[in-house]
Amino acid sequence: MLKTVLKRLRSNTLHSAFQNPLEPPSPPPNRLRELIRGGQDFDILLINVRDFALLRELYGRELAQEIETQLTAVLRRAVSERLHTSPACMPLEPGEYLLCWPARGGDPRSQHDTAYEIKLIAQREANAHLLRWAGRELDLGFGCARHEGSKDLAGAGREARLFQAVGEARLRAKMRLDLSQLSLSAEFNAILHEKKVRALFQPIADFASGTILAWEALARGPEGSAFQSPAVLFDFAEQSGKLFALERLCRERAIRCLGTIAQGQKLFLNIHPKTMADPEFTHGKTLELLEEVGLAPENIVFEITERHSINEFALFHRTLDHYRSQGYLVAVDDAGAGYSGLTSVAQIRPEFIKIDMSLIQGIDKDPVKRALIETFVTFADKIGSKIIAEGIESQAQAACLIDIGVHYGQGYYLARPAAPKPALSLDTAYLRKPQDPTRVITTCLMPIGNLVEAAQTRRQGTLVPEAQHCFDTCRQHASIVVVDQEQETPVGLIMEYQLNRQLSGQFGAALYSKRPIDAIMDRHPLIVDESTPVEQTAKSAMQREKIKAYDDIIVTRQGQVLGIVTVQRLLNTLAHVQVEMAKGTNPLTGLPGNVTLEREVEAGITAGRHFAIAYADLDNFKVYNDTYGFKNGDRVIKLAADILDHSVRRFGEASDKLFHIGGDDFVMLTHPNNVERICLAATRCFKRLIRTCYCLQDRQRGNVLATGRDGVERTYPLVSLSIGILEIGGPCTLLEIGERAAHVKKYAKSMPGNVYAWDRRPPLGTSQQPKVFAPASPVPADAA
Repeated sequence: MLKTVLKRLRSNTLHSAFQNPLEPPSPPPNRLRELIRGGQDFDILLINVRDFALLRELYGRELAQEIETQLTAVLRRAVSERLHTSPACMPLEPGEYLLCWPARGGDPRSQHDTAYEIKLIAQREANAHLLRWAGRELDLGFGCARHEGSKDLAGAGREARLFQAVGEARLRAKMRLDLSQLSLSAEFNAILHEKKVRALFQPIADFASGTILAWEALARGPEGSAFQSPAVLFDFAEQSGKLFALERLCRERAIRCLGTIAQGQKLFLNIHPKTMADPEFTHGKTLELLEEVGLAPENIVFEITERHSINEFALFHRTLDHYRSQGYLVAVDDAGAGYSGLTSVAQIRPEFIKIDMSLIQGIDKDPVKRALIETFVTFADKIGSKIIAEGIESQAQAACLIDIGVHYGQGYYLARPAAPKPALSLDTAYLRKPQDPTRVITTCLMPIGNLVEAAQTRRQGTLVPEAQHCFDTCRQHASIVVVDQEQETPVGLIMEYQLNRQLSGQFGAALYSKRPIDAIMDRHPLIVDESTPVEQTAKSAMQREKIKAYDDIIVTRQGQVLGIVTVQRLLNTLAHVQVEMAKGTNPLTGLPGNVTLEREVEAGITAGRHFAIAYADLDNFKVYNDTYGFKNGDRVIKLAADILDHSVRRFGEASDKLFHIGGDDFVMLTHPNNVERICLAATRCFKRLIRTCYCLQDRQRGNVLATGRDGVERTYPLVSLSIGILEIGGPCTLLEIGERAAHVKKYAKSMPGNVYAWDRRPPLGTSQQPKVFAPASPVPADAA
């Protein structure tokens, strides 16, 4: 009987032309047989894909079949999650699906609400697949009915009743639903009126530093309600014409619930492109709310999803330009899964590009995805954007993304959304990008105070028009330092380009005409003391956000404004110093030499620092050089330099340095607490890798047969690394350091193999005077 019903249902359709008459109807699922034979009531939900025939015509039978397969699975999952029951699910015709499950008591209106929720969940999940395949979304129609079962009816009666219920559901599916008829409408209105939206936060990790760049705000409806799912919440808002009101509420909840954040950290707010046309979106309400909670526009990133088409590009760009003029940043979400792909990204020019998780899943095993993300990174670098990878779910994915050069990451592996805002859920030290192996070989210890220029200052509360007048009358100044009312301590900075950008926006002049400069100043400018070295200041300046990279630097003396330094003058000074210091660079290893070493040592002694000097030398190197030639000899020196450099970076601090002072001699400057780990790692690694520089015969024998300086042929050990360590604890001369370093290095070289030796005498420069030369016993490379 059921096969007959299905046959009649399939024949009574507008899409019968697409049927294959040679294909028999698929057998009905056992679940539906049980429902009918049991004579019980059950609910029927009929879902159809609107314009499925056109979709099939445009994209072909294969894609249409893939959509049907995906949609069937999605519908089963949606019913199971919403009703906690296993439904019968079967296709009736191309693009049409019938779902049945045991009826539940209650108002029939709740049946429509439940059907609508299932439809929204299924549509959102199915669209995620279709957008990747075809760049468009599905529009699902739905209709529901209740089949009243009866055990007393004969087969024909049951057949007629089922056919009637399915026909009723099909008729409703062809009609457009009036959302006001749903009880969900009243529940949604209550959520808006009573502000019941919850804000969760998910951190975005900075792969370079292992810290948190920002949190993305994620909205959720009340727990246990139909609107707990964001898919239902936002889709219902969009279809009922209340998207603007919902997003305003979500923005307000996110900003108020965020709490305190560190300097430079940000909050990502999801914005639908249609919201840009909301009249309430451009009247300064967001700015007022930010000021109320102590945030600034530069802390906010508007995240625009690429899953929605942008129809009003002119209005969209005008509004976007207005917000950018105030200092807000922009991110494009779901890049690679939306309407316009890289075209819309290129037009919007976002500061951040968030890569859709579909491109991240399995990237560690998929060379095509890896190549695609590498292209994204290159593209982002060329337009001045940063890449954020979404949906990271494993360490392998994170490691692969870091290796590619992705800037930031987000996903359950790093932290799940929570409230209040969570920290990263794991120690991210190992996620940090390895430092550039090309180490900075120059150091400029000149204090930044030597470069100071006079600053133009104004007190807090000064009106914006007065600041504009200052720039018009004093053309030699490109910045204004804002100081507090009582003391001359800096509290902010206004750059002329920043002020012009704010005032040139669509509502800029009206918005700021009577407001104080506090509203537009950069509240977190780069402020350094006059004694800060130029090189350190330059590094801090270049680590600022792209838009602030060339802002003036405020220099203080005892906390009060001394003046400003422009980035142009800073870089010119560095370039001059680097040219001078590069003259002492070793051409083989690229490491700084004697001149830079002497300056570093003298600077450390002058600053009163306690540091260690490790003097490294290669044993039996001349024999190797004579036997294997100069080219291979240079290869060994380069190997030693790379190993020492890696050990310093791996176990030392950022301020530790390596020098190549000539031939096969190297010197490391490091903290005494780190020096032993550095030397142990270097000697062990060198012992293992130096064997690769010998032929197979010499490797197997463990020595080299060569002629020595006396002209006698004998066996010599393989090249080894010997390191002597001494400490500097106070004022001393370079001559004293050189003599002691030579002694301890000679002692280390007197022992066979790869070793390092400590000088046990008191540190040079301390009040204790050594009586005898008593260095420690050397530690071999294979020691524990």
